[in-house]
Amino acid sequence: MILPQQTKTRILIVDDSSFMRMAIRSVLSKDPSFDIVGTAADGMEGVEKAIALKPDLITMDVEMPRMDGIAALKQIMAKAPTKVIMVSTLTNEGARSTFEALDAGALDYIPKNVTDSSDAQNIFRQELMRKIKEAVASRIRRPSGIVPGVVRPTTPVAAATQRPTASKFAGKKIQYVGIGASTGGPVALQEVLSRIPVNFPYGVMVGIHMPKAFTGPYADRLNAKCSMSIREAVDGDVLKPGVALIAPGGVHTTLVRQGSNLVVRIKPTSDFPQYVYIPSVDLLISSMAEATNGAMLGVILTGMGSDGFKGMQLLKQKGGVTIAQNEATSTIYGMPKACVDGGVADEVLPLEQIGFEISKFM
Repeated sequence: MILPQQTKTRILIVDDSSFMRMAIRSVLSKDPSFDIVGTAADGMEGVEKAIALKPDLITMDVEMPRMDGIAALKQIMAKAPTKVIMVSTLTNEGARSTFEALDAGALDYIPKNVTDSSDAQNIFRQELMRKIKEAVASRIRRPSGIVPGVVRPTTPVAAATQRPTASKFAGKKIQYVGIGASTGGPVALQEVLSRIPVNFPYGVMVGIHMPKAFTGPYADRLNAKCSMSIREAVDGDVLKPGVALIAPGGVHTTLVRQGSNLVVRIKPTSDFPQYVYIPSVDLLISSMAEATNGAMLGVILTGMGSDGFKGMQLLKQKGGVTIAQNEATSTIYGMPKACVDGGVADEVLPLEQIGFEISKFM
């Protein structure tokens, strides 16, 4: 009996650094399910090879001569749509470029660590392999988070001021909103928060898997694109109505009750070694569920794995309200699926409806 051959994932590496091309090839070549079909030294060559070789996935450097990674990405998405993972520097400028690339259709990103530290290099290798495997399991993204068949308002403010219809949760009392996301989350979260009006009467806390250098610029970007006030959280922040706080990368975030307020407490990862993902959505939502005694709405968006399920489970036990993103609009249906399969999602909604549903609690 002849067994069918396993189809390999064909990968194109685009980077102006010969060292990085060799390093990425070296890491990926260790997995027999990957086939490195080519490399390119700049964006222009990357576009040509993407069209000619038709890879399943591309790793794309951001800063390159002749044509940078974002310009190349836009051409590839127009001419030969392909799953693309951006390789970005761990800087504020690298973060801003990464979010522009995600808007243009990149699936995900991996921070490039160029130090000589063996620990840093090991982390890069592990993250690269994990991101590639996640990308293989994901669906290709359309630029700007566009969902087929959905007519989007012309501006975030226009979206946020549309009058919502009655909610199925009418009569449910909430005081806060907690949101968790991972792969595909930066674009998904922008879609959700852009639908929430400036006068939203509850505070919103967000946990998204991002490195330390990225969460601040990401919060700034959201603040510029959405009508409500959005910023990166700091220790001691009070979660206030009409404000969304983004949990900082590289550490864990919890919330505690102090009098009538919910207060942010930033914790080192060493305090919670049981949590693999940083910042942990499980820890964030669980702490909010405890601090509010269940008087909150929990939302889980696209992402690999099951981070957030245990937090949503506790929230349900305390009588809270829960929403999960549906499979059709998730880049990776992992985190929401865990909530759906585990029976802790009150409502399963397409991405473009979630922000409106949150707004119905006004």
